[in-house]
Amino acid sequence: MATTDTPQATDFIRTIIAQDLKTNKHNGRVATRFPPEPNGHLHIGHAKSICLNFGVALEQGGTCNLRFDDTNPTKENIDYVESIKRDVKWLGFDWDDREYYASDYFEQLYAYAVQLIKDGHAYVCSLSPDEIRAYRGTLTEPGRDSPYRQRSVEENLDLFARMRAGEFAEGTHVLRARIDMASPNINMRDPTLYRILKAPHHRTGERWCIYPLYDFTHCLSDALEGITHSLCTLEFEDHRPLYDWALDVLPVPSHPQQIEFARLNLTYTVMSKRKLLTLVTDNYVSGWDDPRMPTLAGLRRRGYTPQSIRSFCERIGLAKRNSTVDYAMLEHSIREELNRTAPRVMAVLRPVRVVIDNYPQDRVEYLDAINNPEDASAGTRQVPFSRVLYIEREDFREDPPRKFFRLAPGREVRLRYAYIVKCVGVVKDDTGEITEIHCTYDPETRSGRPPAGRKVKATLHWVSAEHAVNAEVRLYDHFFTKPDPDNVEDGQAFTDYLNPHSLEILTACTVEPSLAQAEAGSRFQFERQGYFCVDTVDSSPGRPVFNRTVTLRDTWAKIQKAEQQKRA
Repeated sequence: MATTDTPQATDFIRTIIAQDLKTNKHNGRVATRFPPEPNGHLHIGHAKSICLNFGVALEQGGTCNLRFDDTNPTKENIDYVESIKRDVKWLGFDWDDREYYASDYFEQLYAYAVQLIKDGHAYVCSLSPDEIRAYRGTLTEPGRDSPYRQRSVEENLDLFARMRAGEFAEGTHVLRARIDMASPNINMRDPTLYRILKAPHHRTGERWCIYPLYDFTHCLSDALEGITHSLCTLEFEDHRPLYDWALDVLPVPSHPQQIEFARLNLTYTVMSKRKLLTLVTDNYVSGWDDPRMPTLAGLRRRGYTPQSIRSFCERIGLAKRNSTVDYAMLEHSIREELNRTAPRVMAVLRPVRVVIDNYPQDRVEYLDAINNPEDASAGTRQVPFSRVLYIEREDFREDPPRKFFRLAPGREVRLRYAYIVKCVGVVKDDTGEITEIHCTYDPETRSGRPPAGRKVKATLHWVSAEHAVNAEVRLYDHFFTKPDPDNVEDGQAFTDYLNPHSLEILTACTVEPSLAQAEAGSRFQFERQGYFCVDTVDSSPGRPVFNRTVTLRDTWAKIQKAEQQKRA
């Protein structure tokens, strides 16, 4: 299992567990579980739960099970199972030999359901789904008893067995708990425990045509596995009475404690698996691993590290009330790590050609460049310098505005690790666009030994044209223009708030030759540009593709502030 990267936090869940250990509750054991549904890929919200469940078990020398809640075969498949296992391991956690599935317990769950019928705690209801909803009542009005609530034990056992045998069509019968239709908690108004679903299961095939619902499955799976602390997100708080009811009325081997915590919500993104699936199936993205997606696969492809995500989860902590975390906090976590670890390189994203007229035509110098100023042990590398270079088009202005200190006619700048150059002219095409900038250089100003008193106000990055490697660079930004895209206005869908500029693809970029054979997944800081990762899908040797992981600074916040000032 992973170890935490920052000092252990104190929160209300860890406080409860510490008290339980002090009183020897559960015989001093700590056993948690991470129970995903295999109906989609894990996202950053799941990372919070993974870090919590595996983390508290690790801290206390306990265990954490990986259990798949595979009770809805119409939405689940083995590919999702494998992606979930891959993501949990990528985050740095391991479940050893404790890989379980709710389907492992189908026979036992069925036996528990039969026991509920025999004890008068469950009955087969033949209302339609719409009728069940109508009978359930509202938050201000009690529900009404189903007309089938008083069926005899014998009739219920017969009907339930025939449901299992496949005699009935979907929707004709369900098994419901017999609790209290007047309960102020709607979840306790005779909730459905089993429904007919004639679909093959990815593990059990066509052995079953009735499947238990989550509320019935989850608590009993916890009990069968000897879980001590069942850590759930806050939406399950109202379900806790049902969790405890089932464990109280059935002869289970243990009674875990359910504890709820606030789920993770992030600005400028959505966390609903249903909405994420819509983005995939409706081709708004290239797949679950699209770097704009909040999935762990997408974040991994974008260049996020497991350490940065664990650090983020520790930083935001645990709360009992729902709130929304600014996406900038997630970006800060990866920016903070890559600032320490990522090698610095030079890349020109929107190149314009620069010719140094007084530099010898056939000369090539190899200049020392620092790999990482935050890490002296990273050493240096050599970058080629020649007569013809590329610089960023935005680093030159023919008619510079006030406070523009970069290159302009008659102005001097320093080239990073190299010389001071002065613009002496430009070449334009028929449309008036600048195609070439002509400069002269001062050979006495090589970086590291400038003449006393010689100063310039800007230093530019560059790439030697003769040695440049062509690359594709993908600039990613917030996927939504609205901080809370779940909060849609009347007549609109969440997809109406997609940011049309969330992806910009630049195909004519040039990078220094050291990046020609950069390994897929490796991360770099492009000087003055941001942090980038070699794409793990589309890159090839000699033709790298880079994804922007994060900018050097929180530029989005500046843009938002500028727009607000304009509106004011």
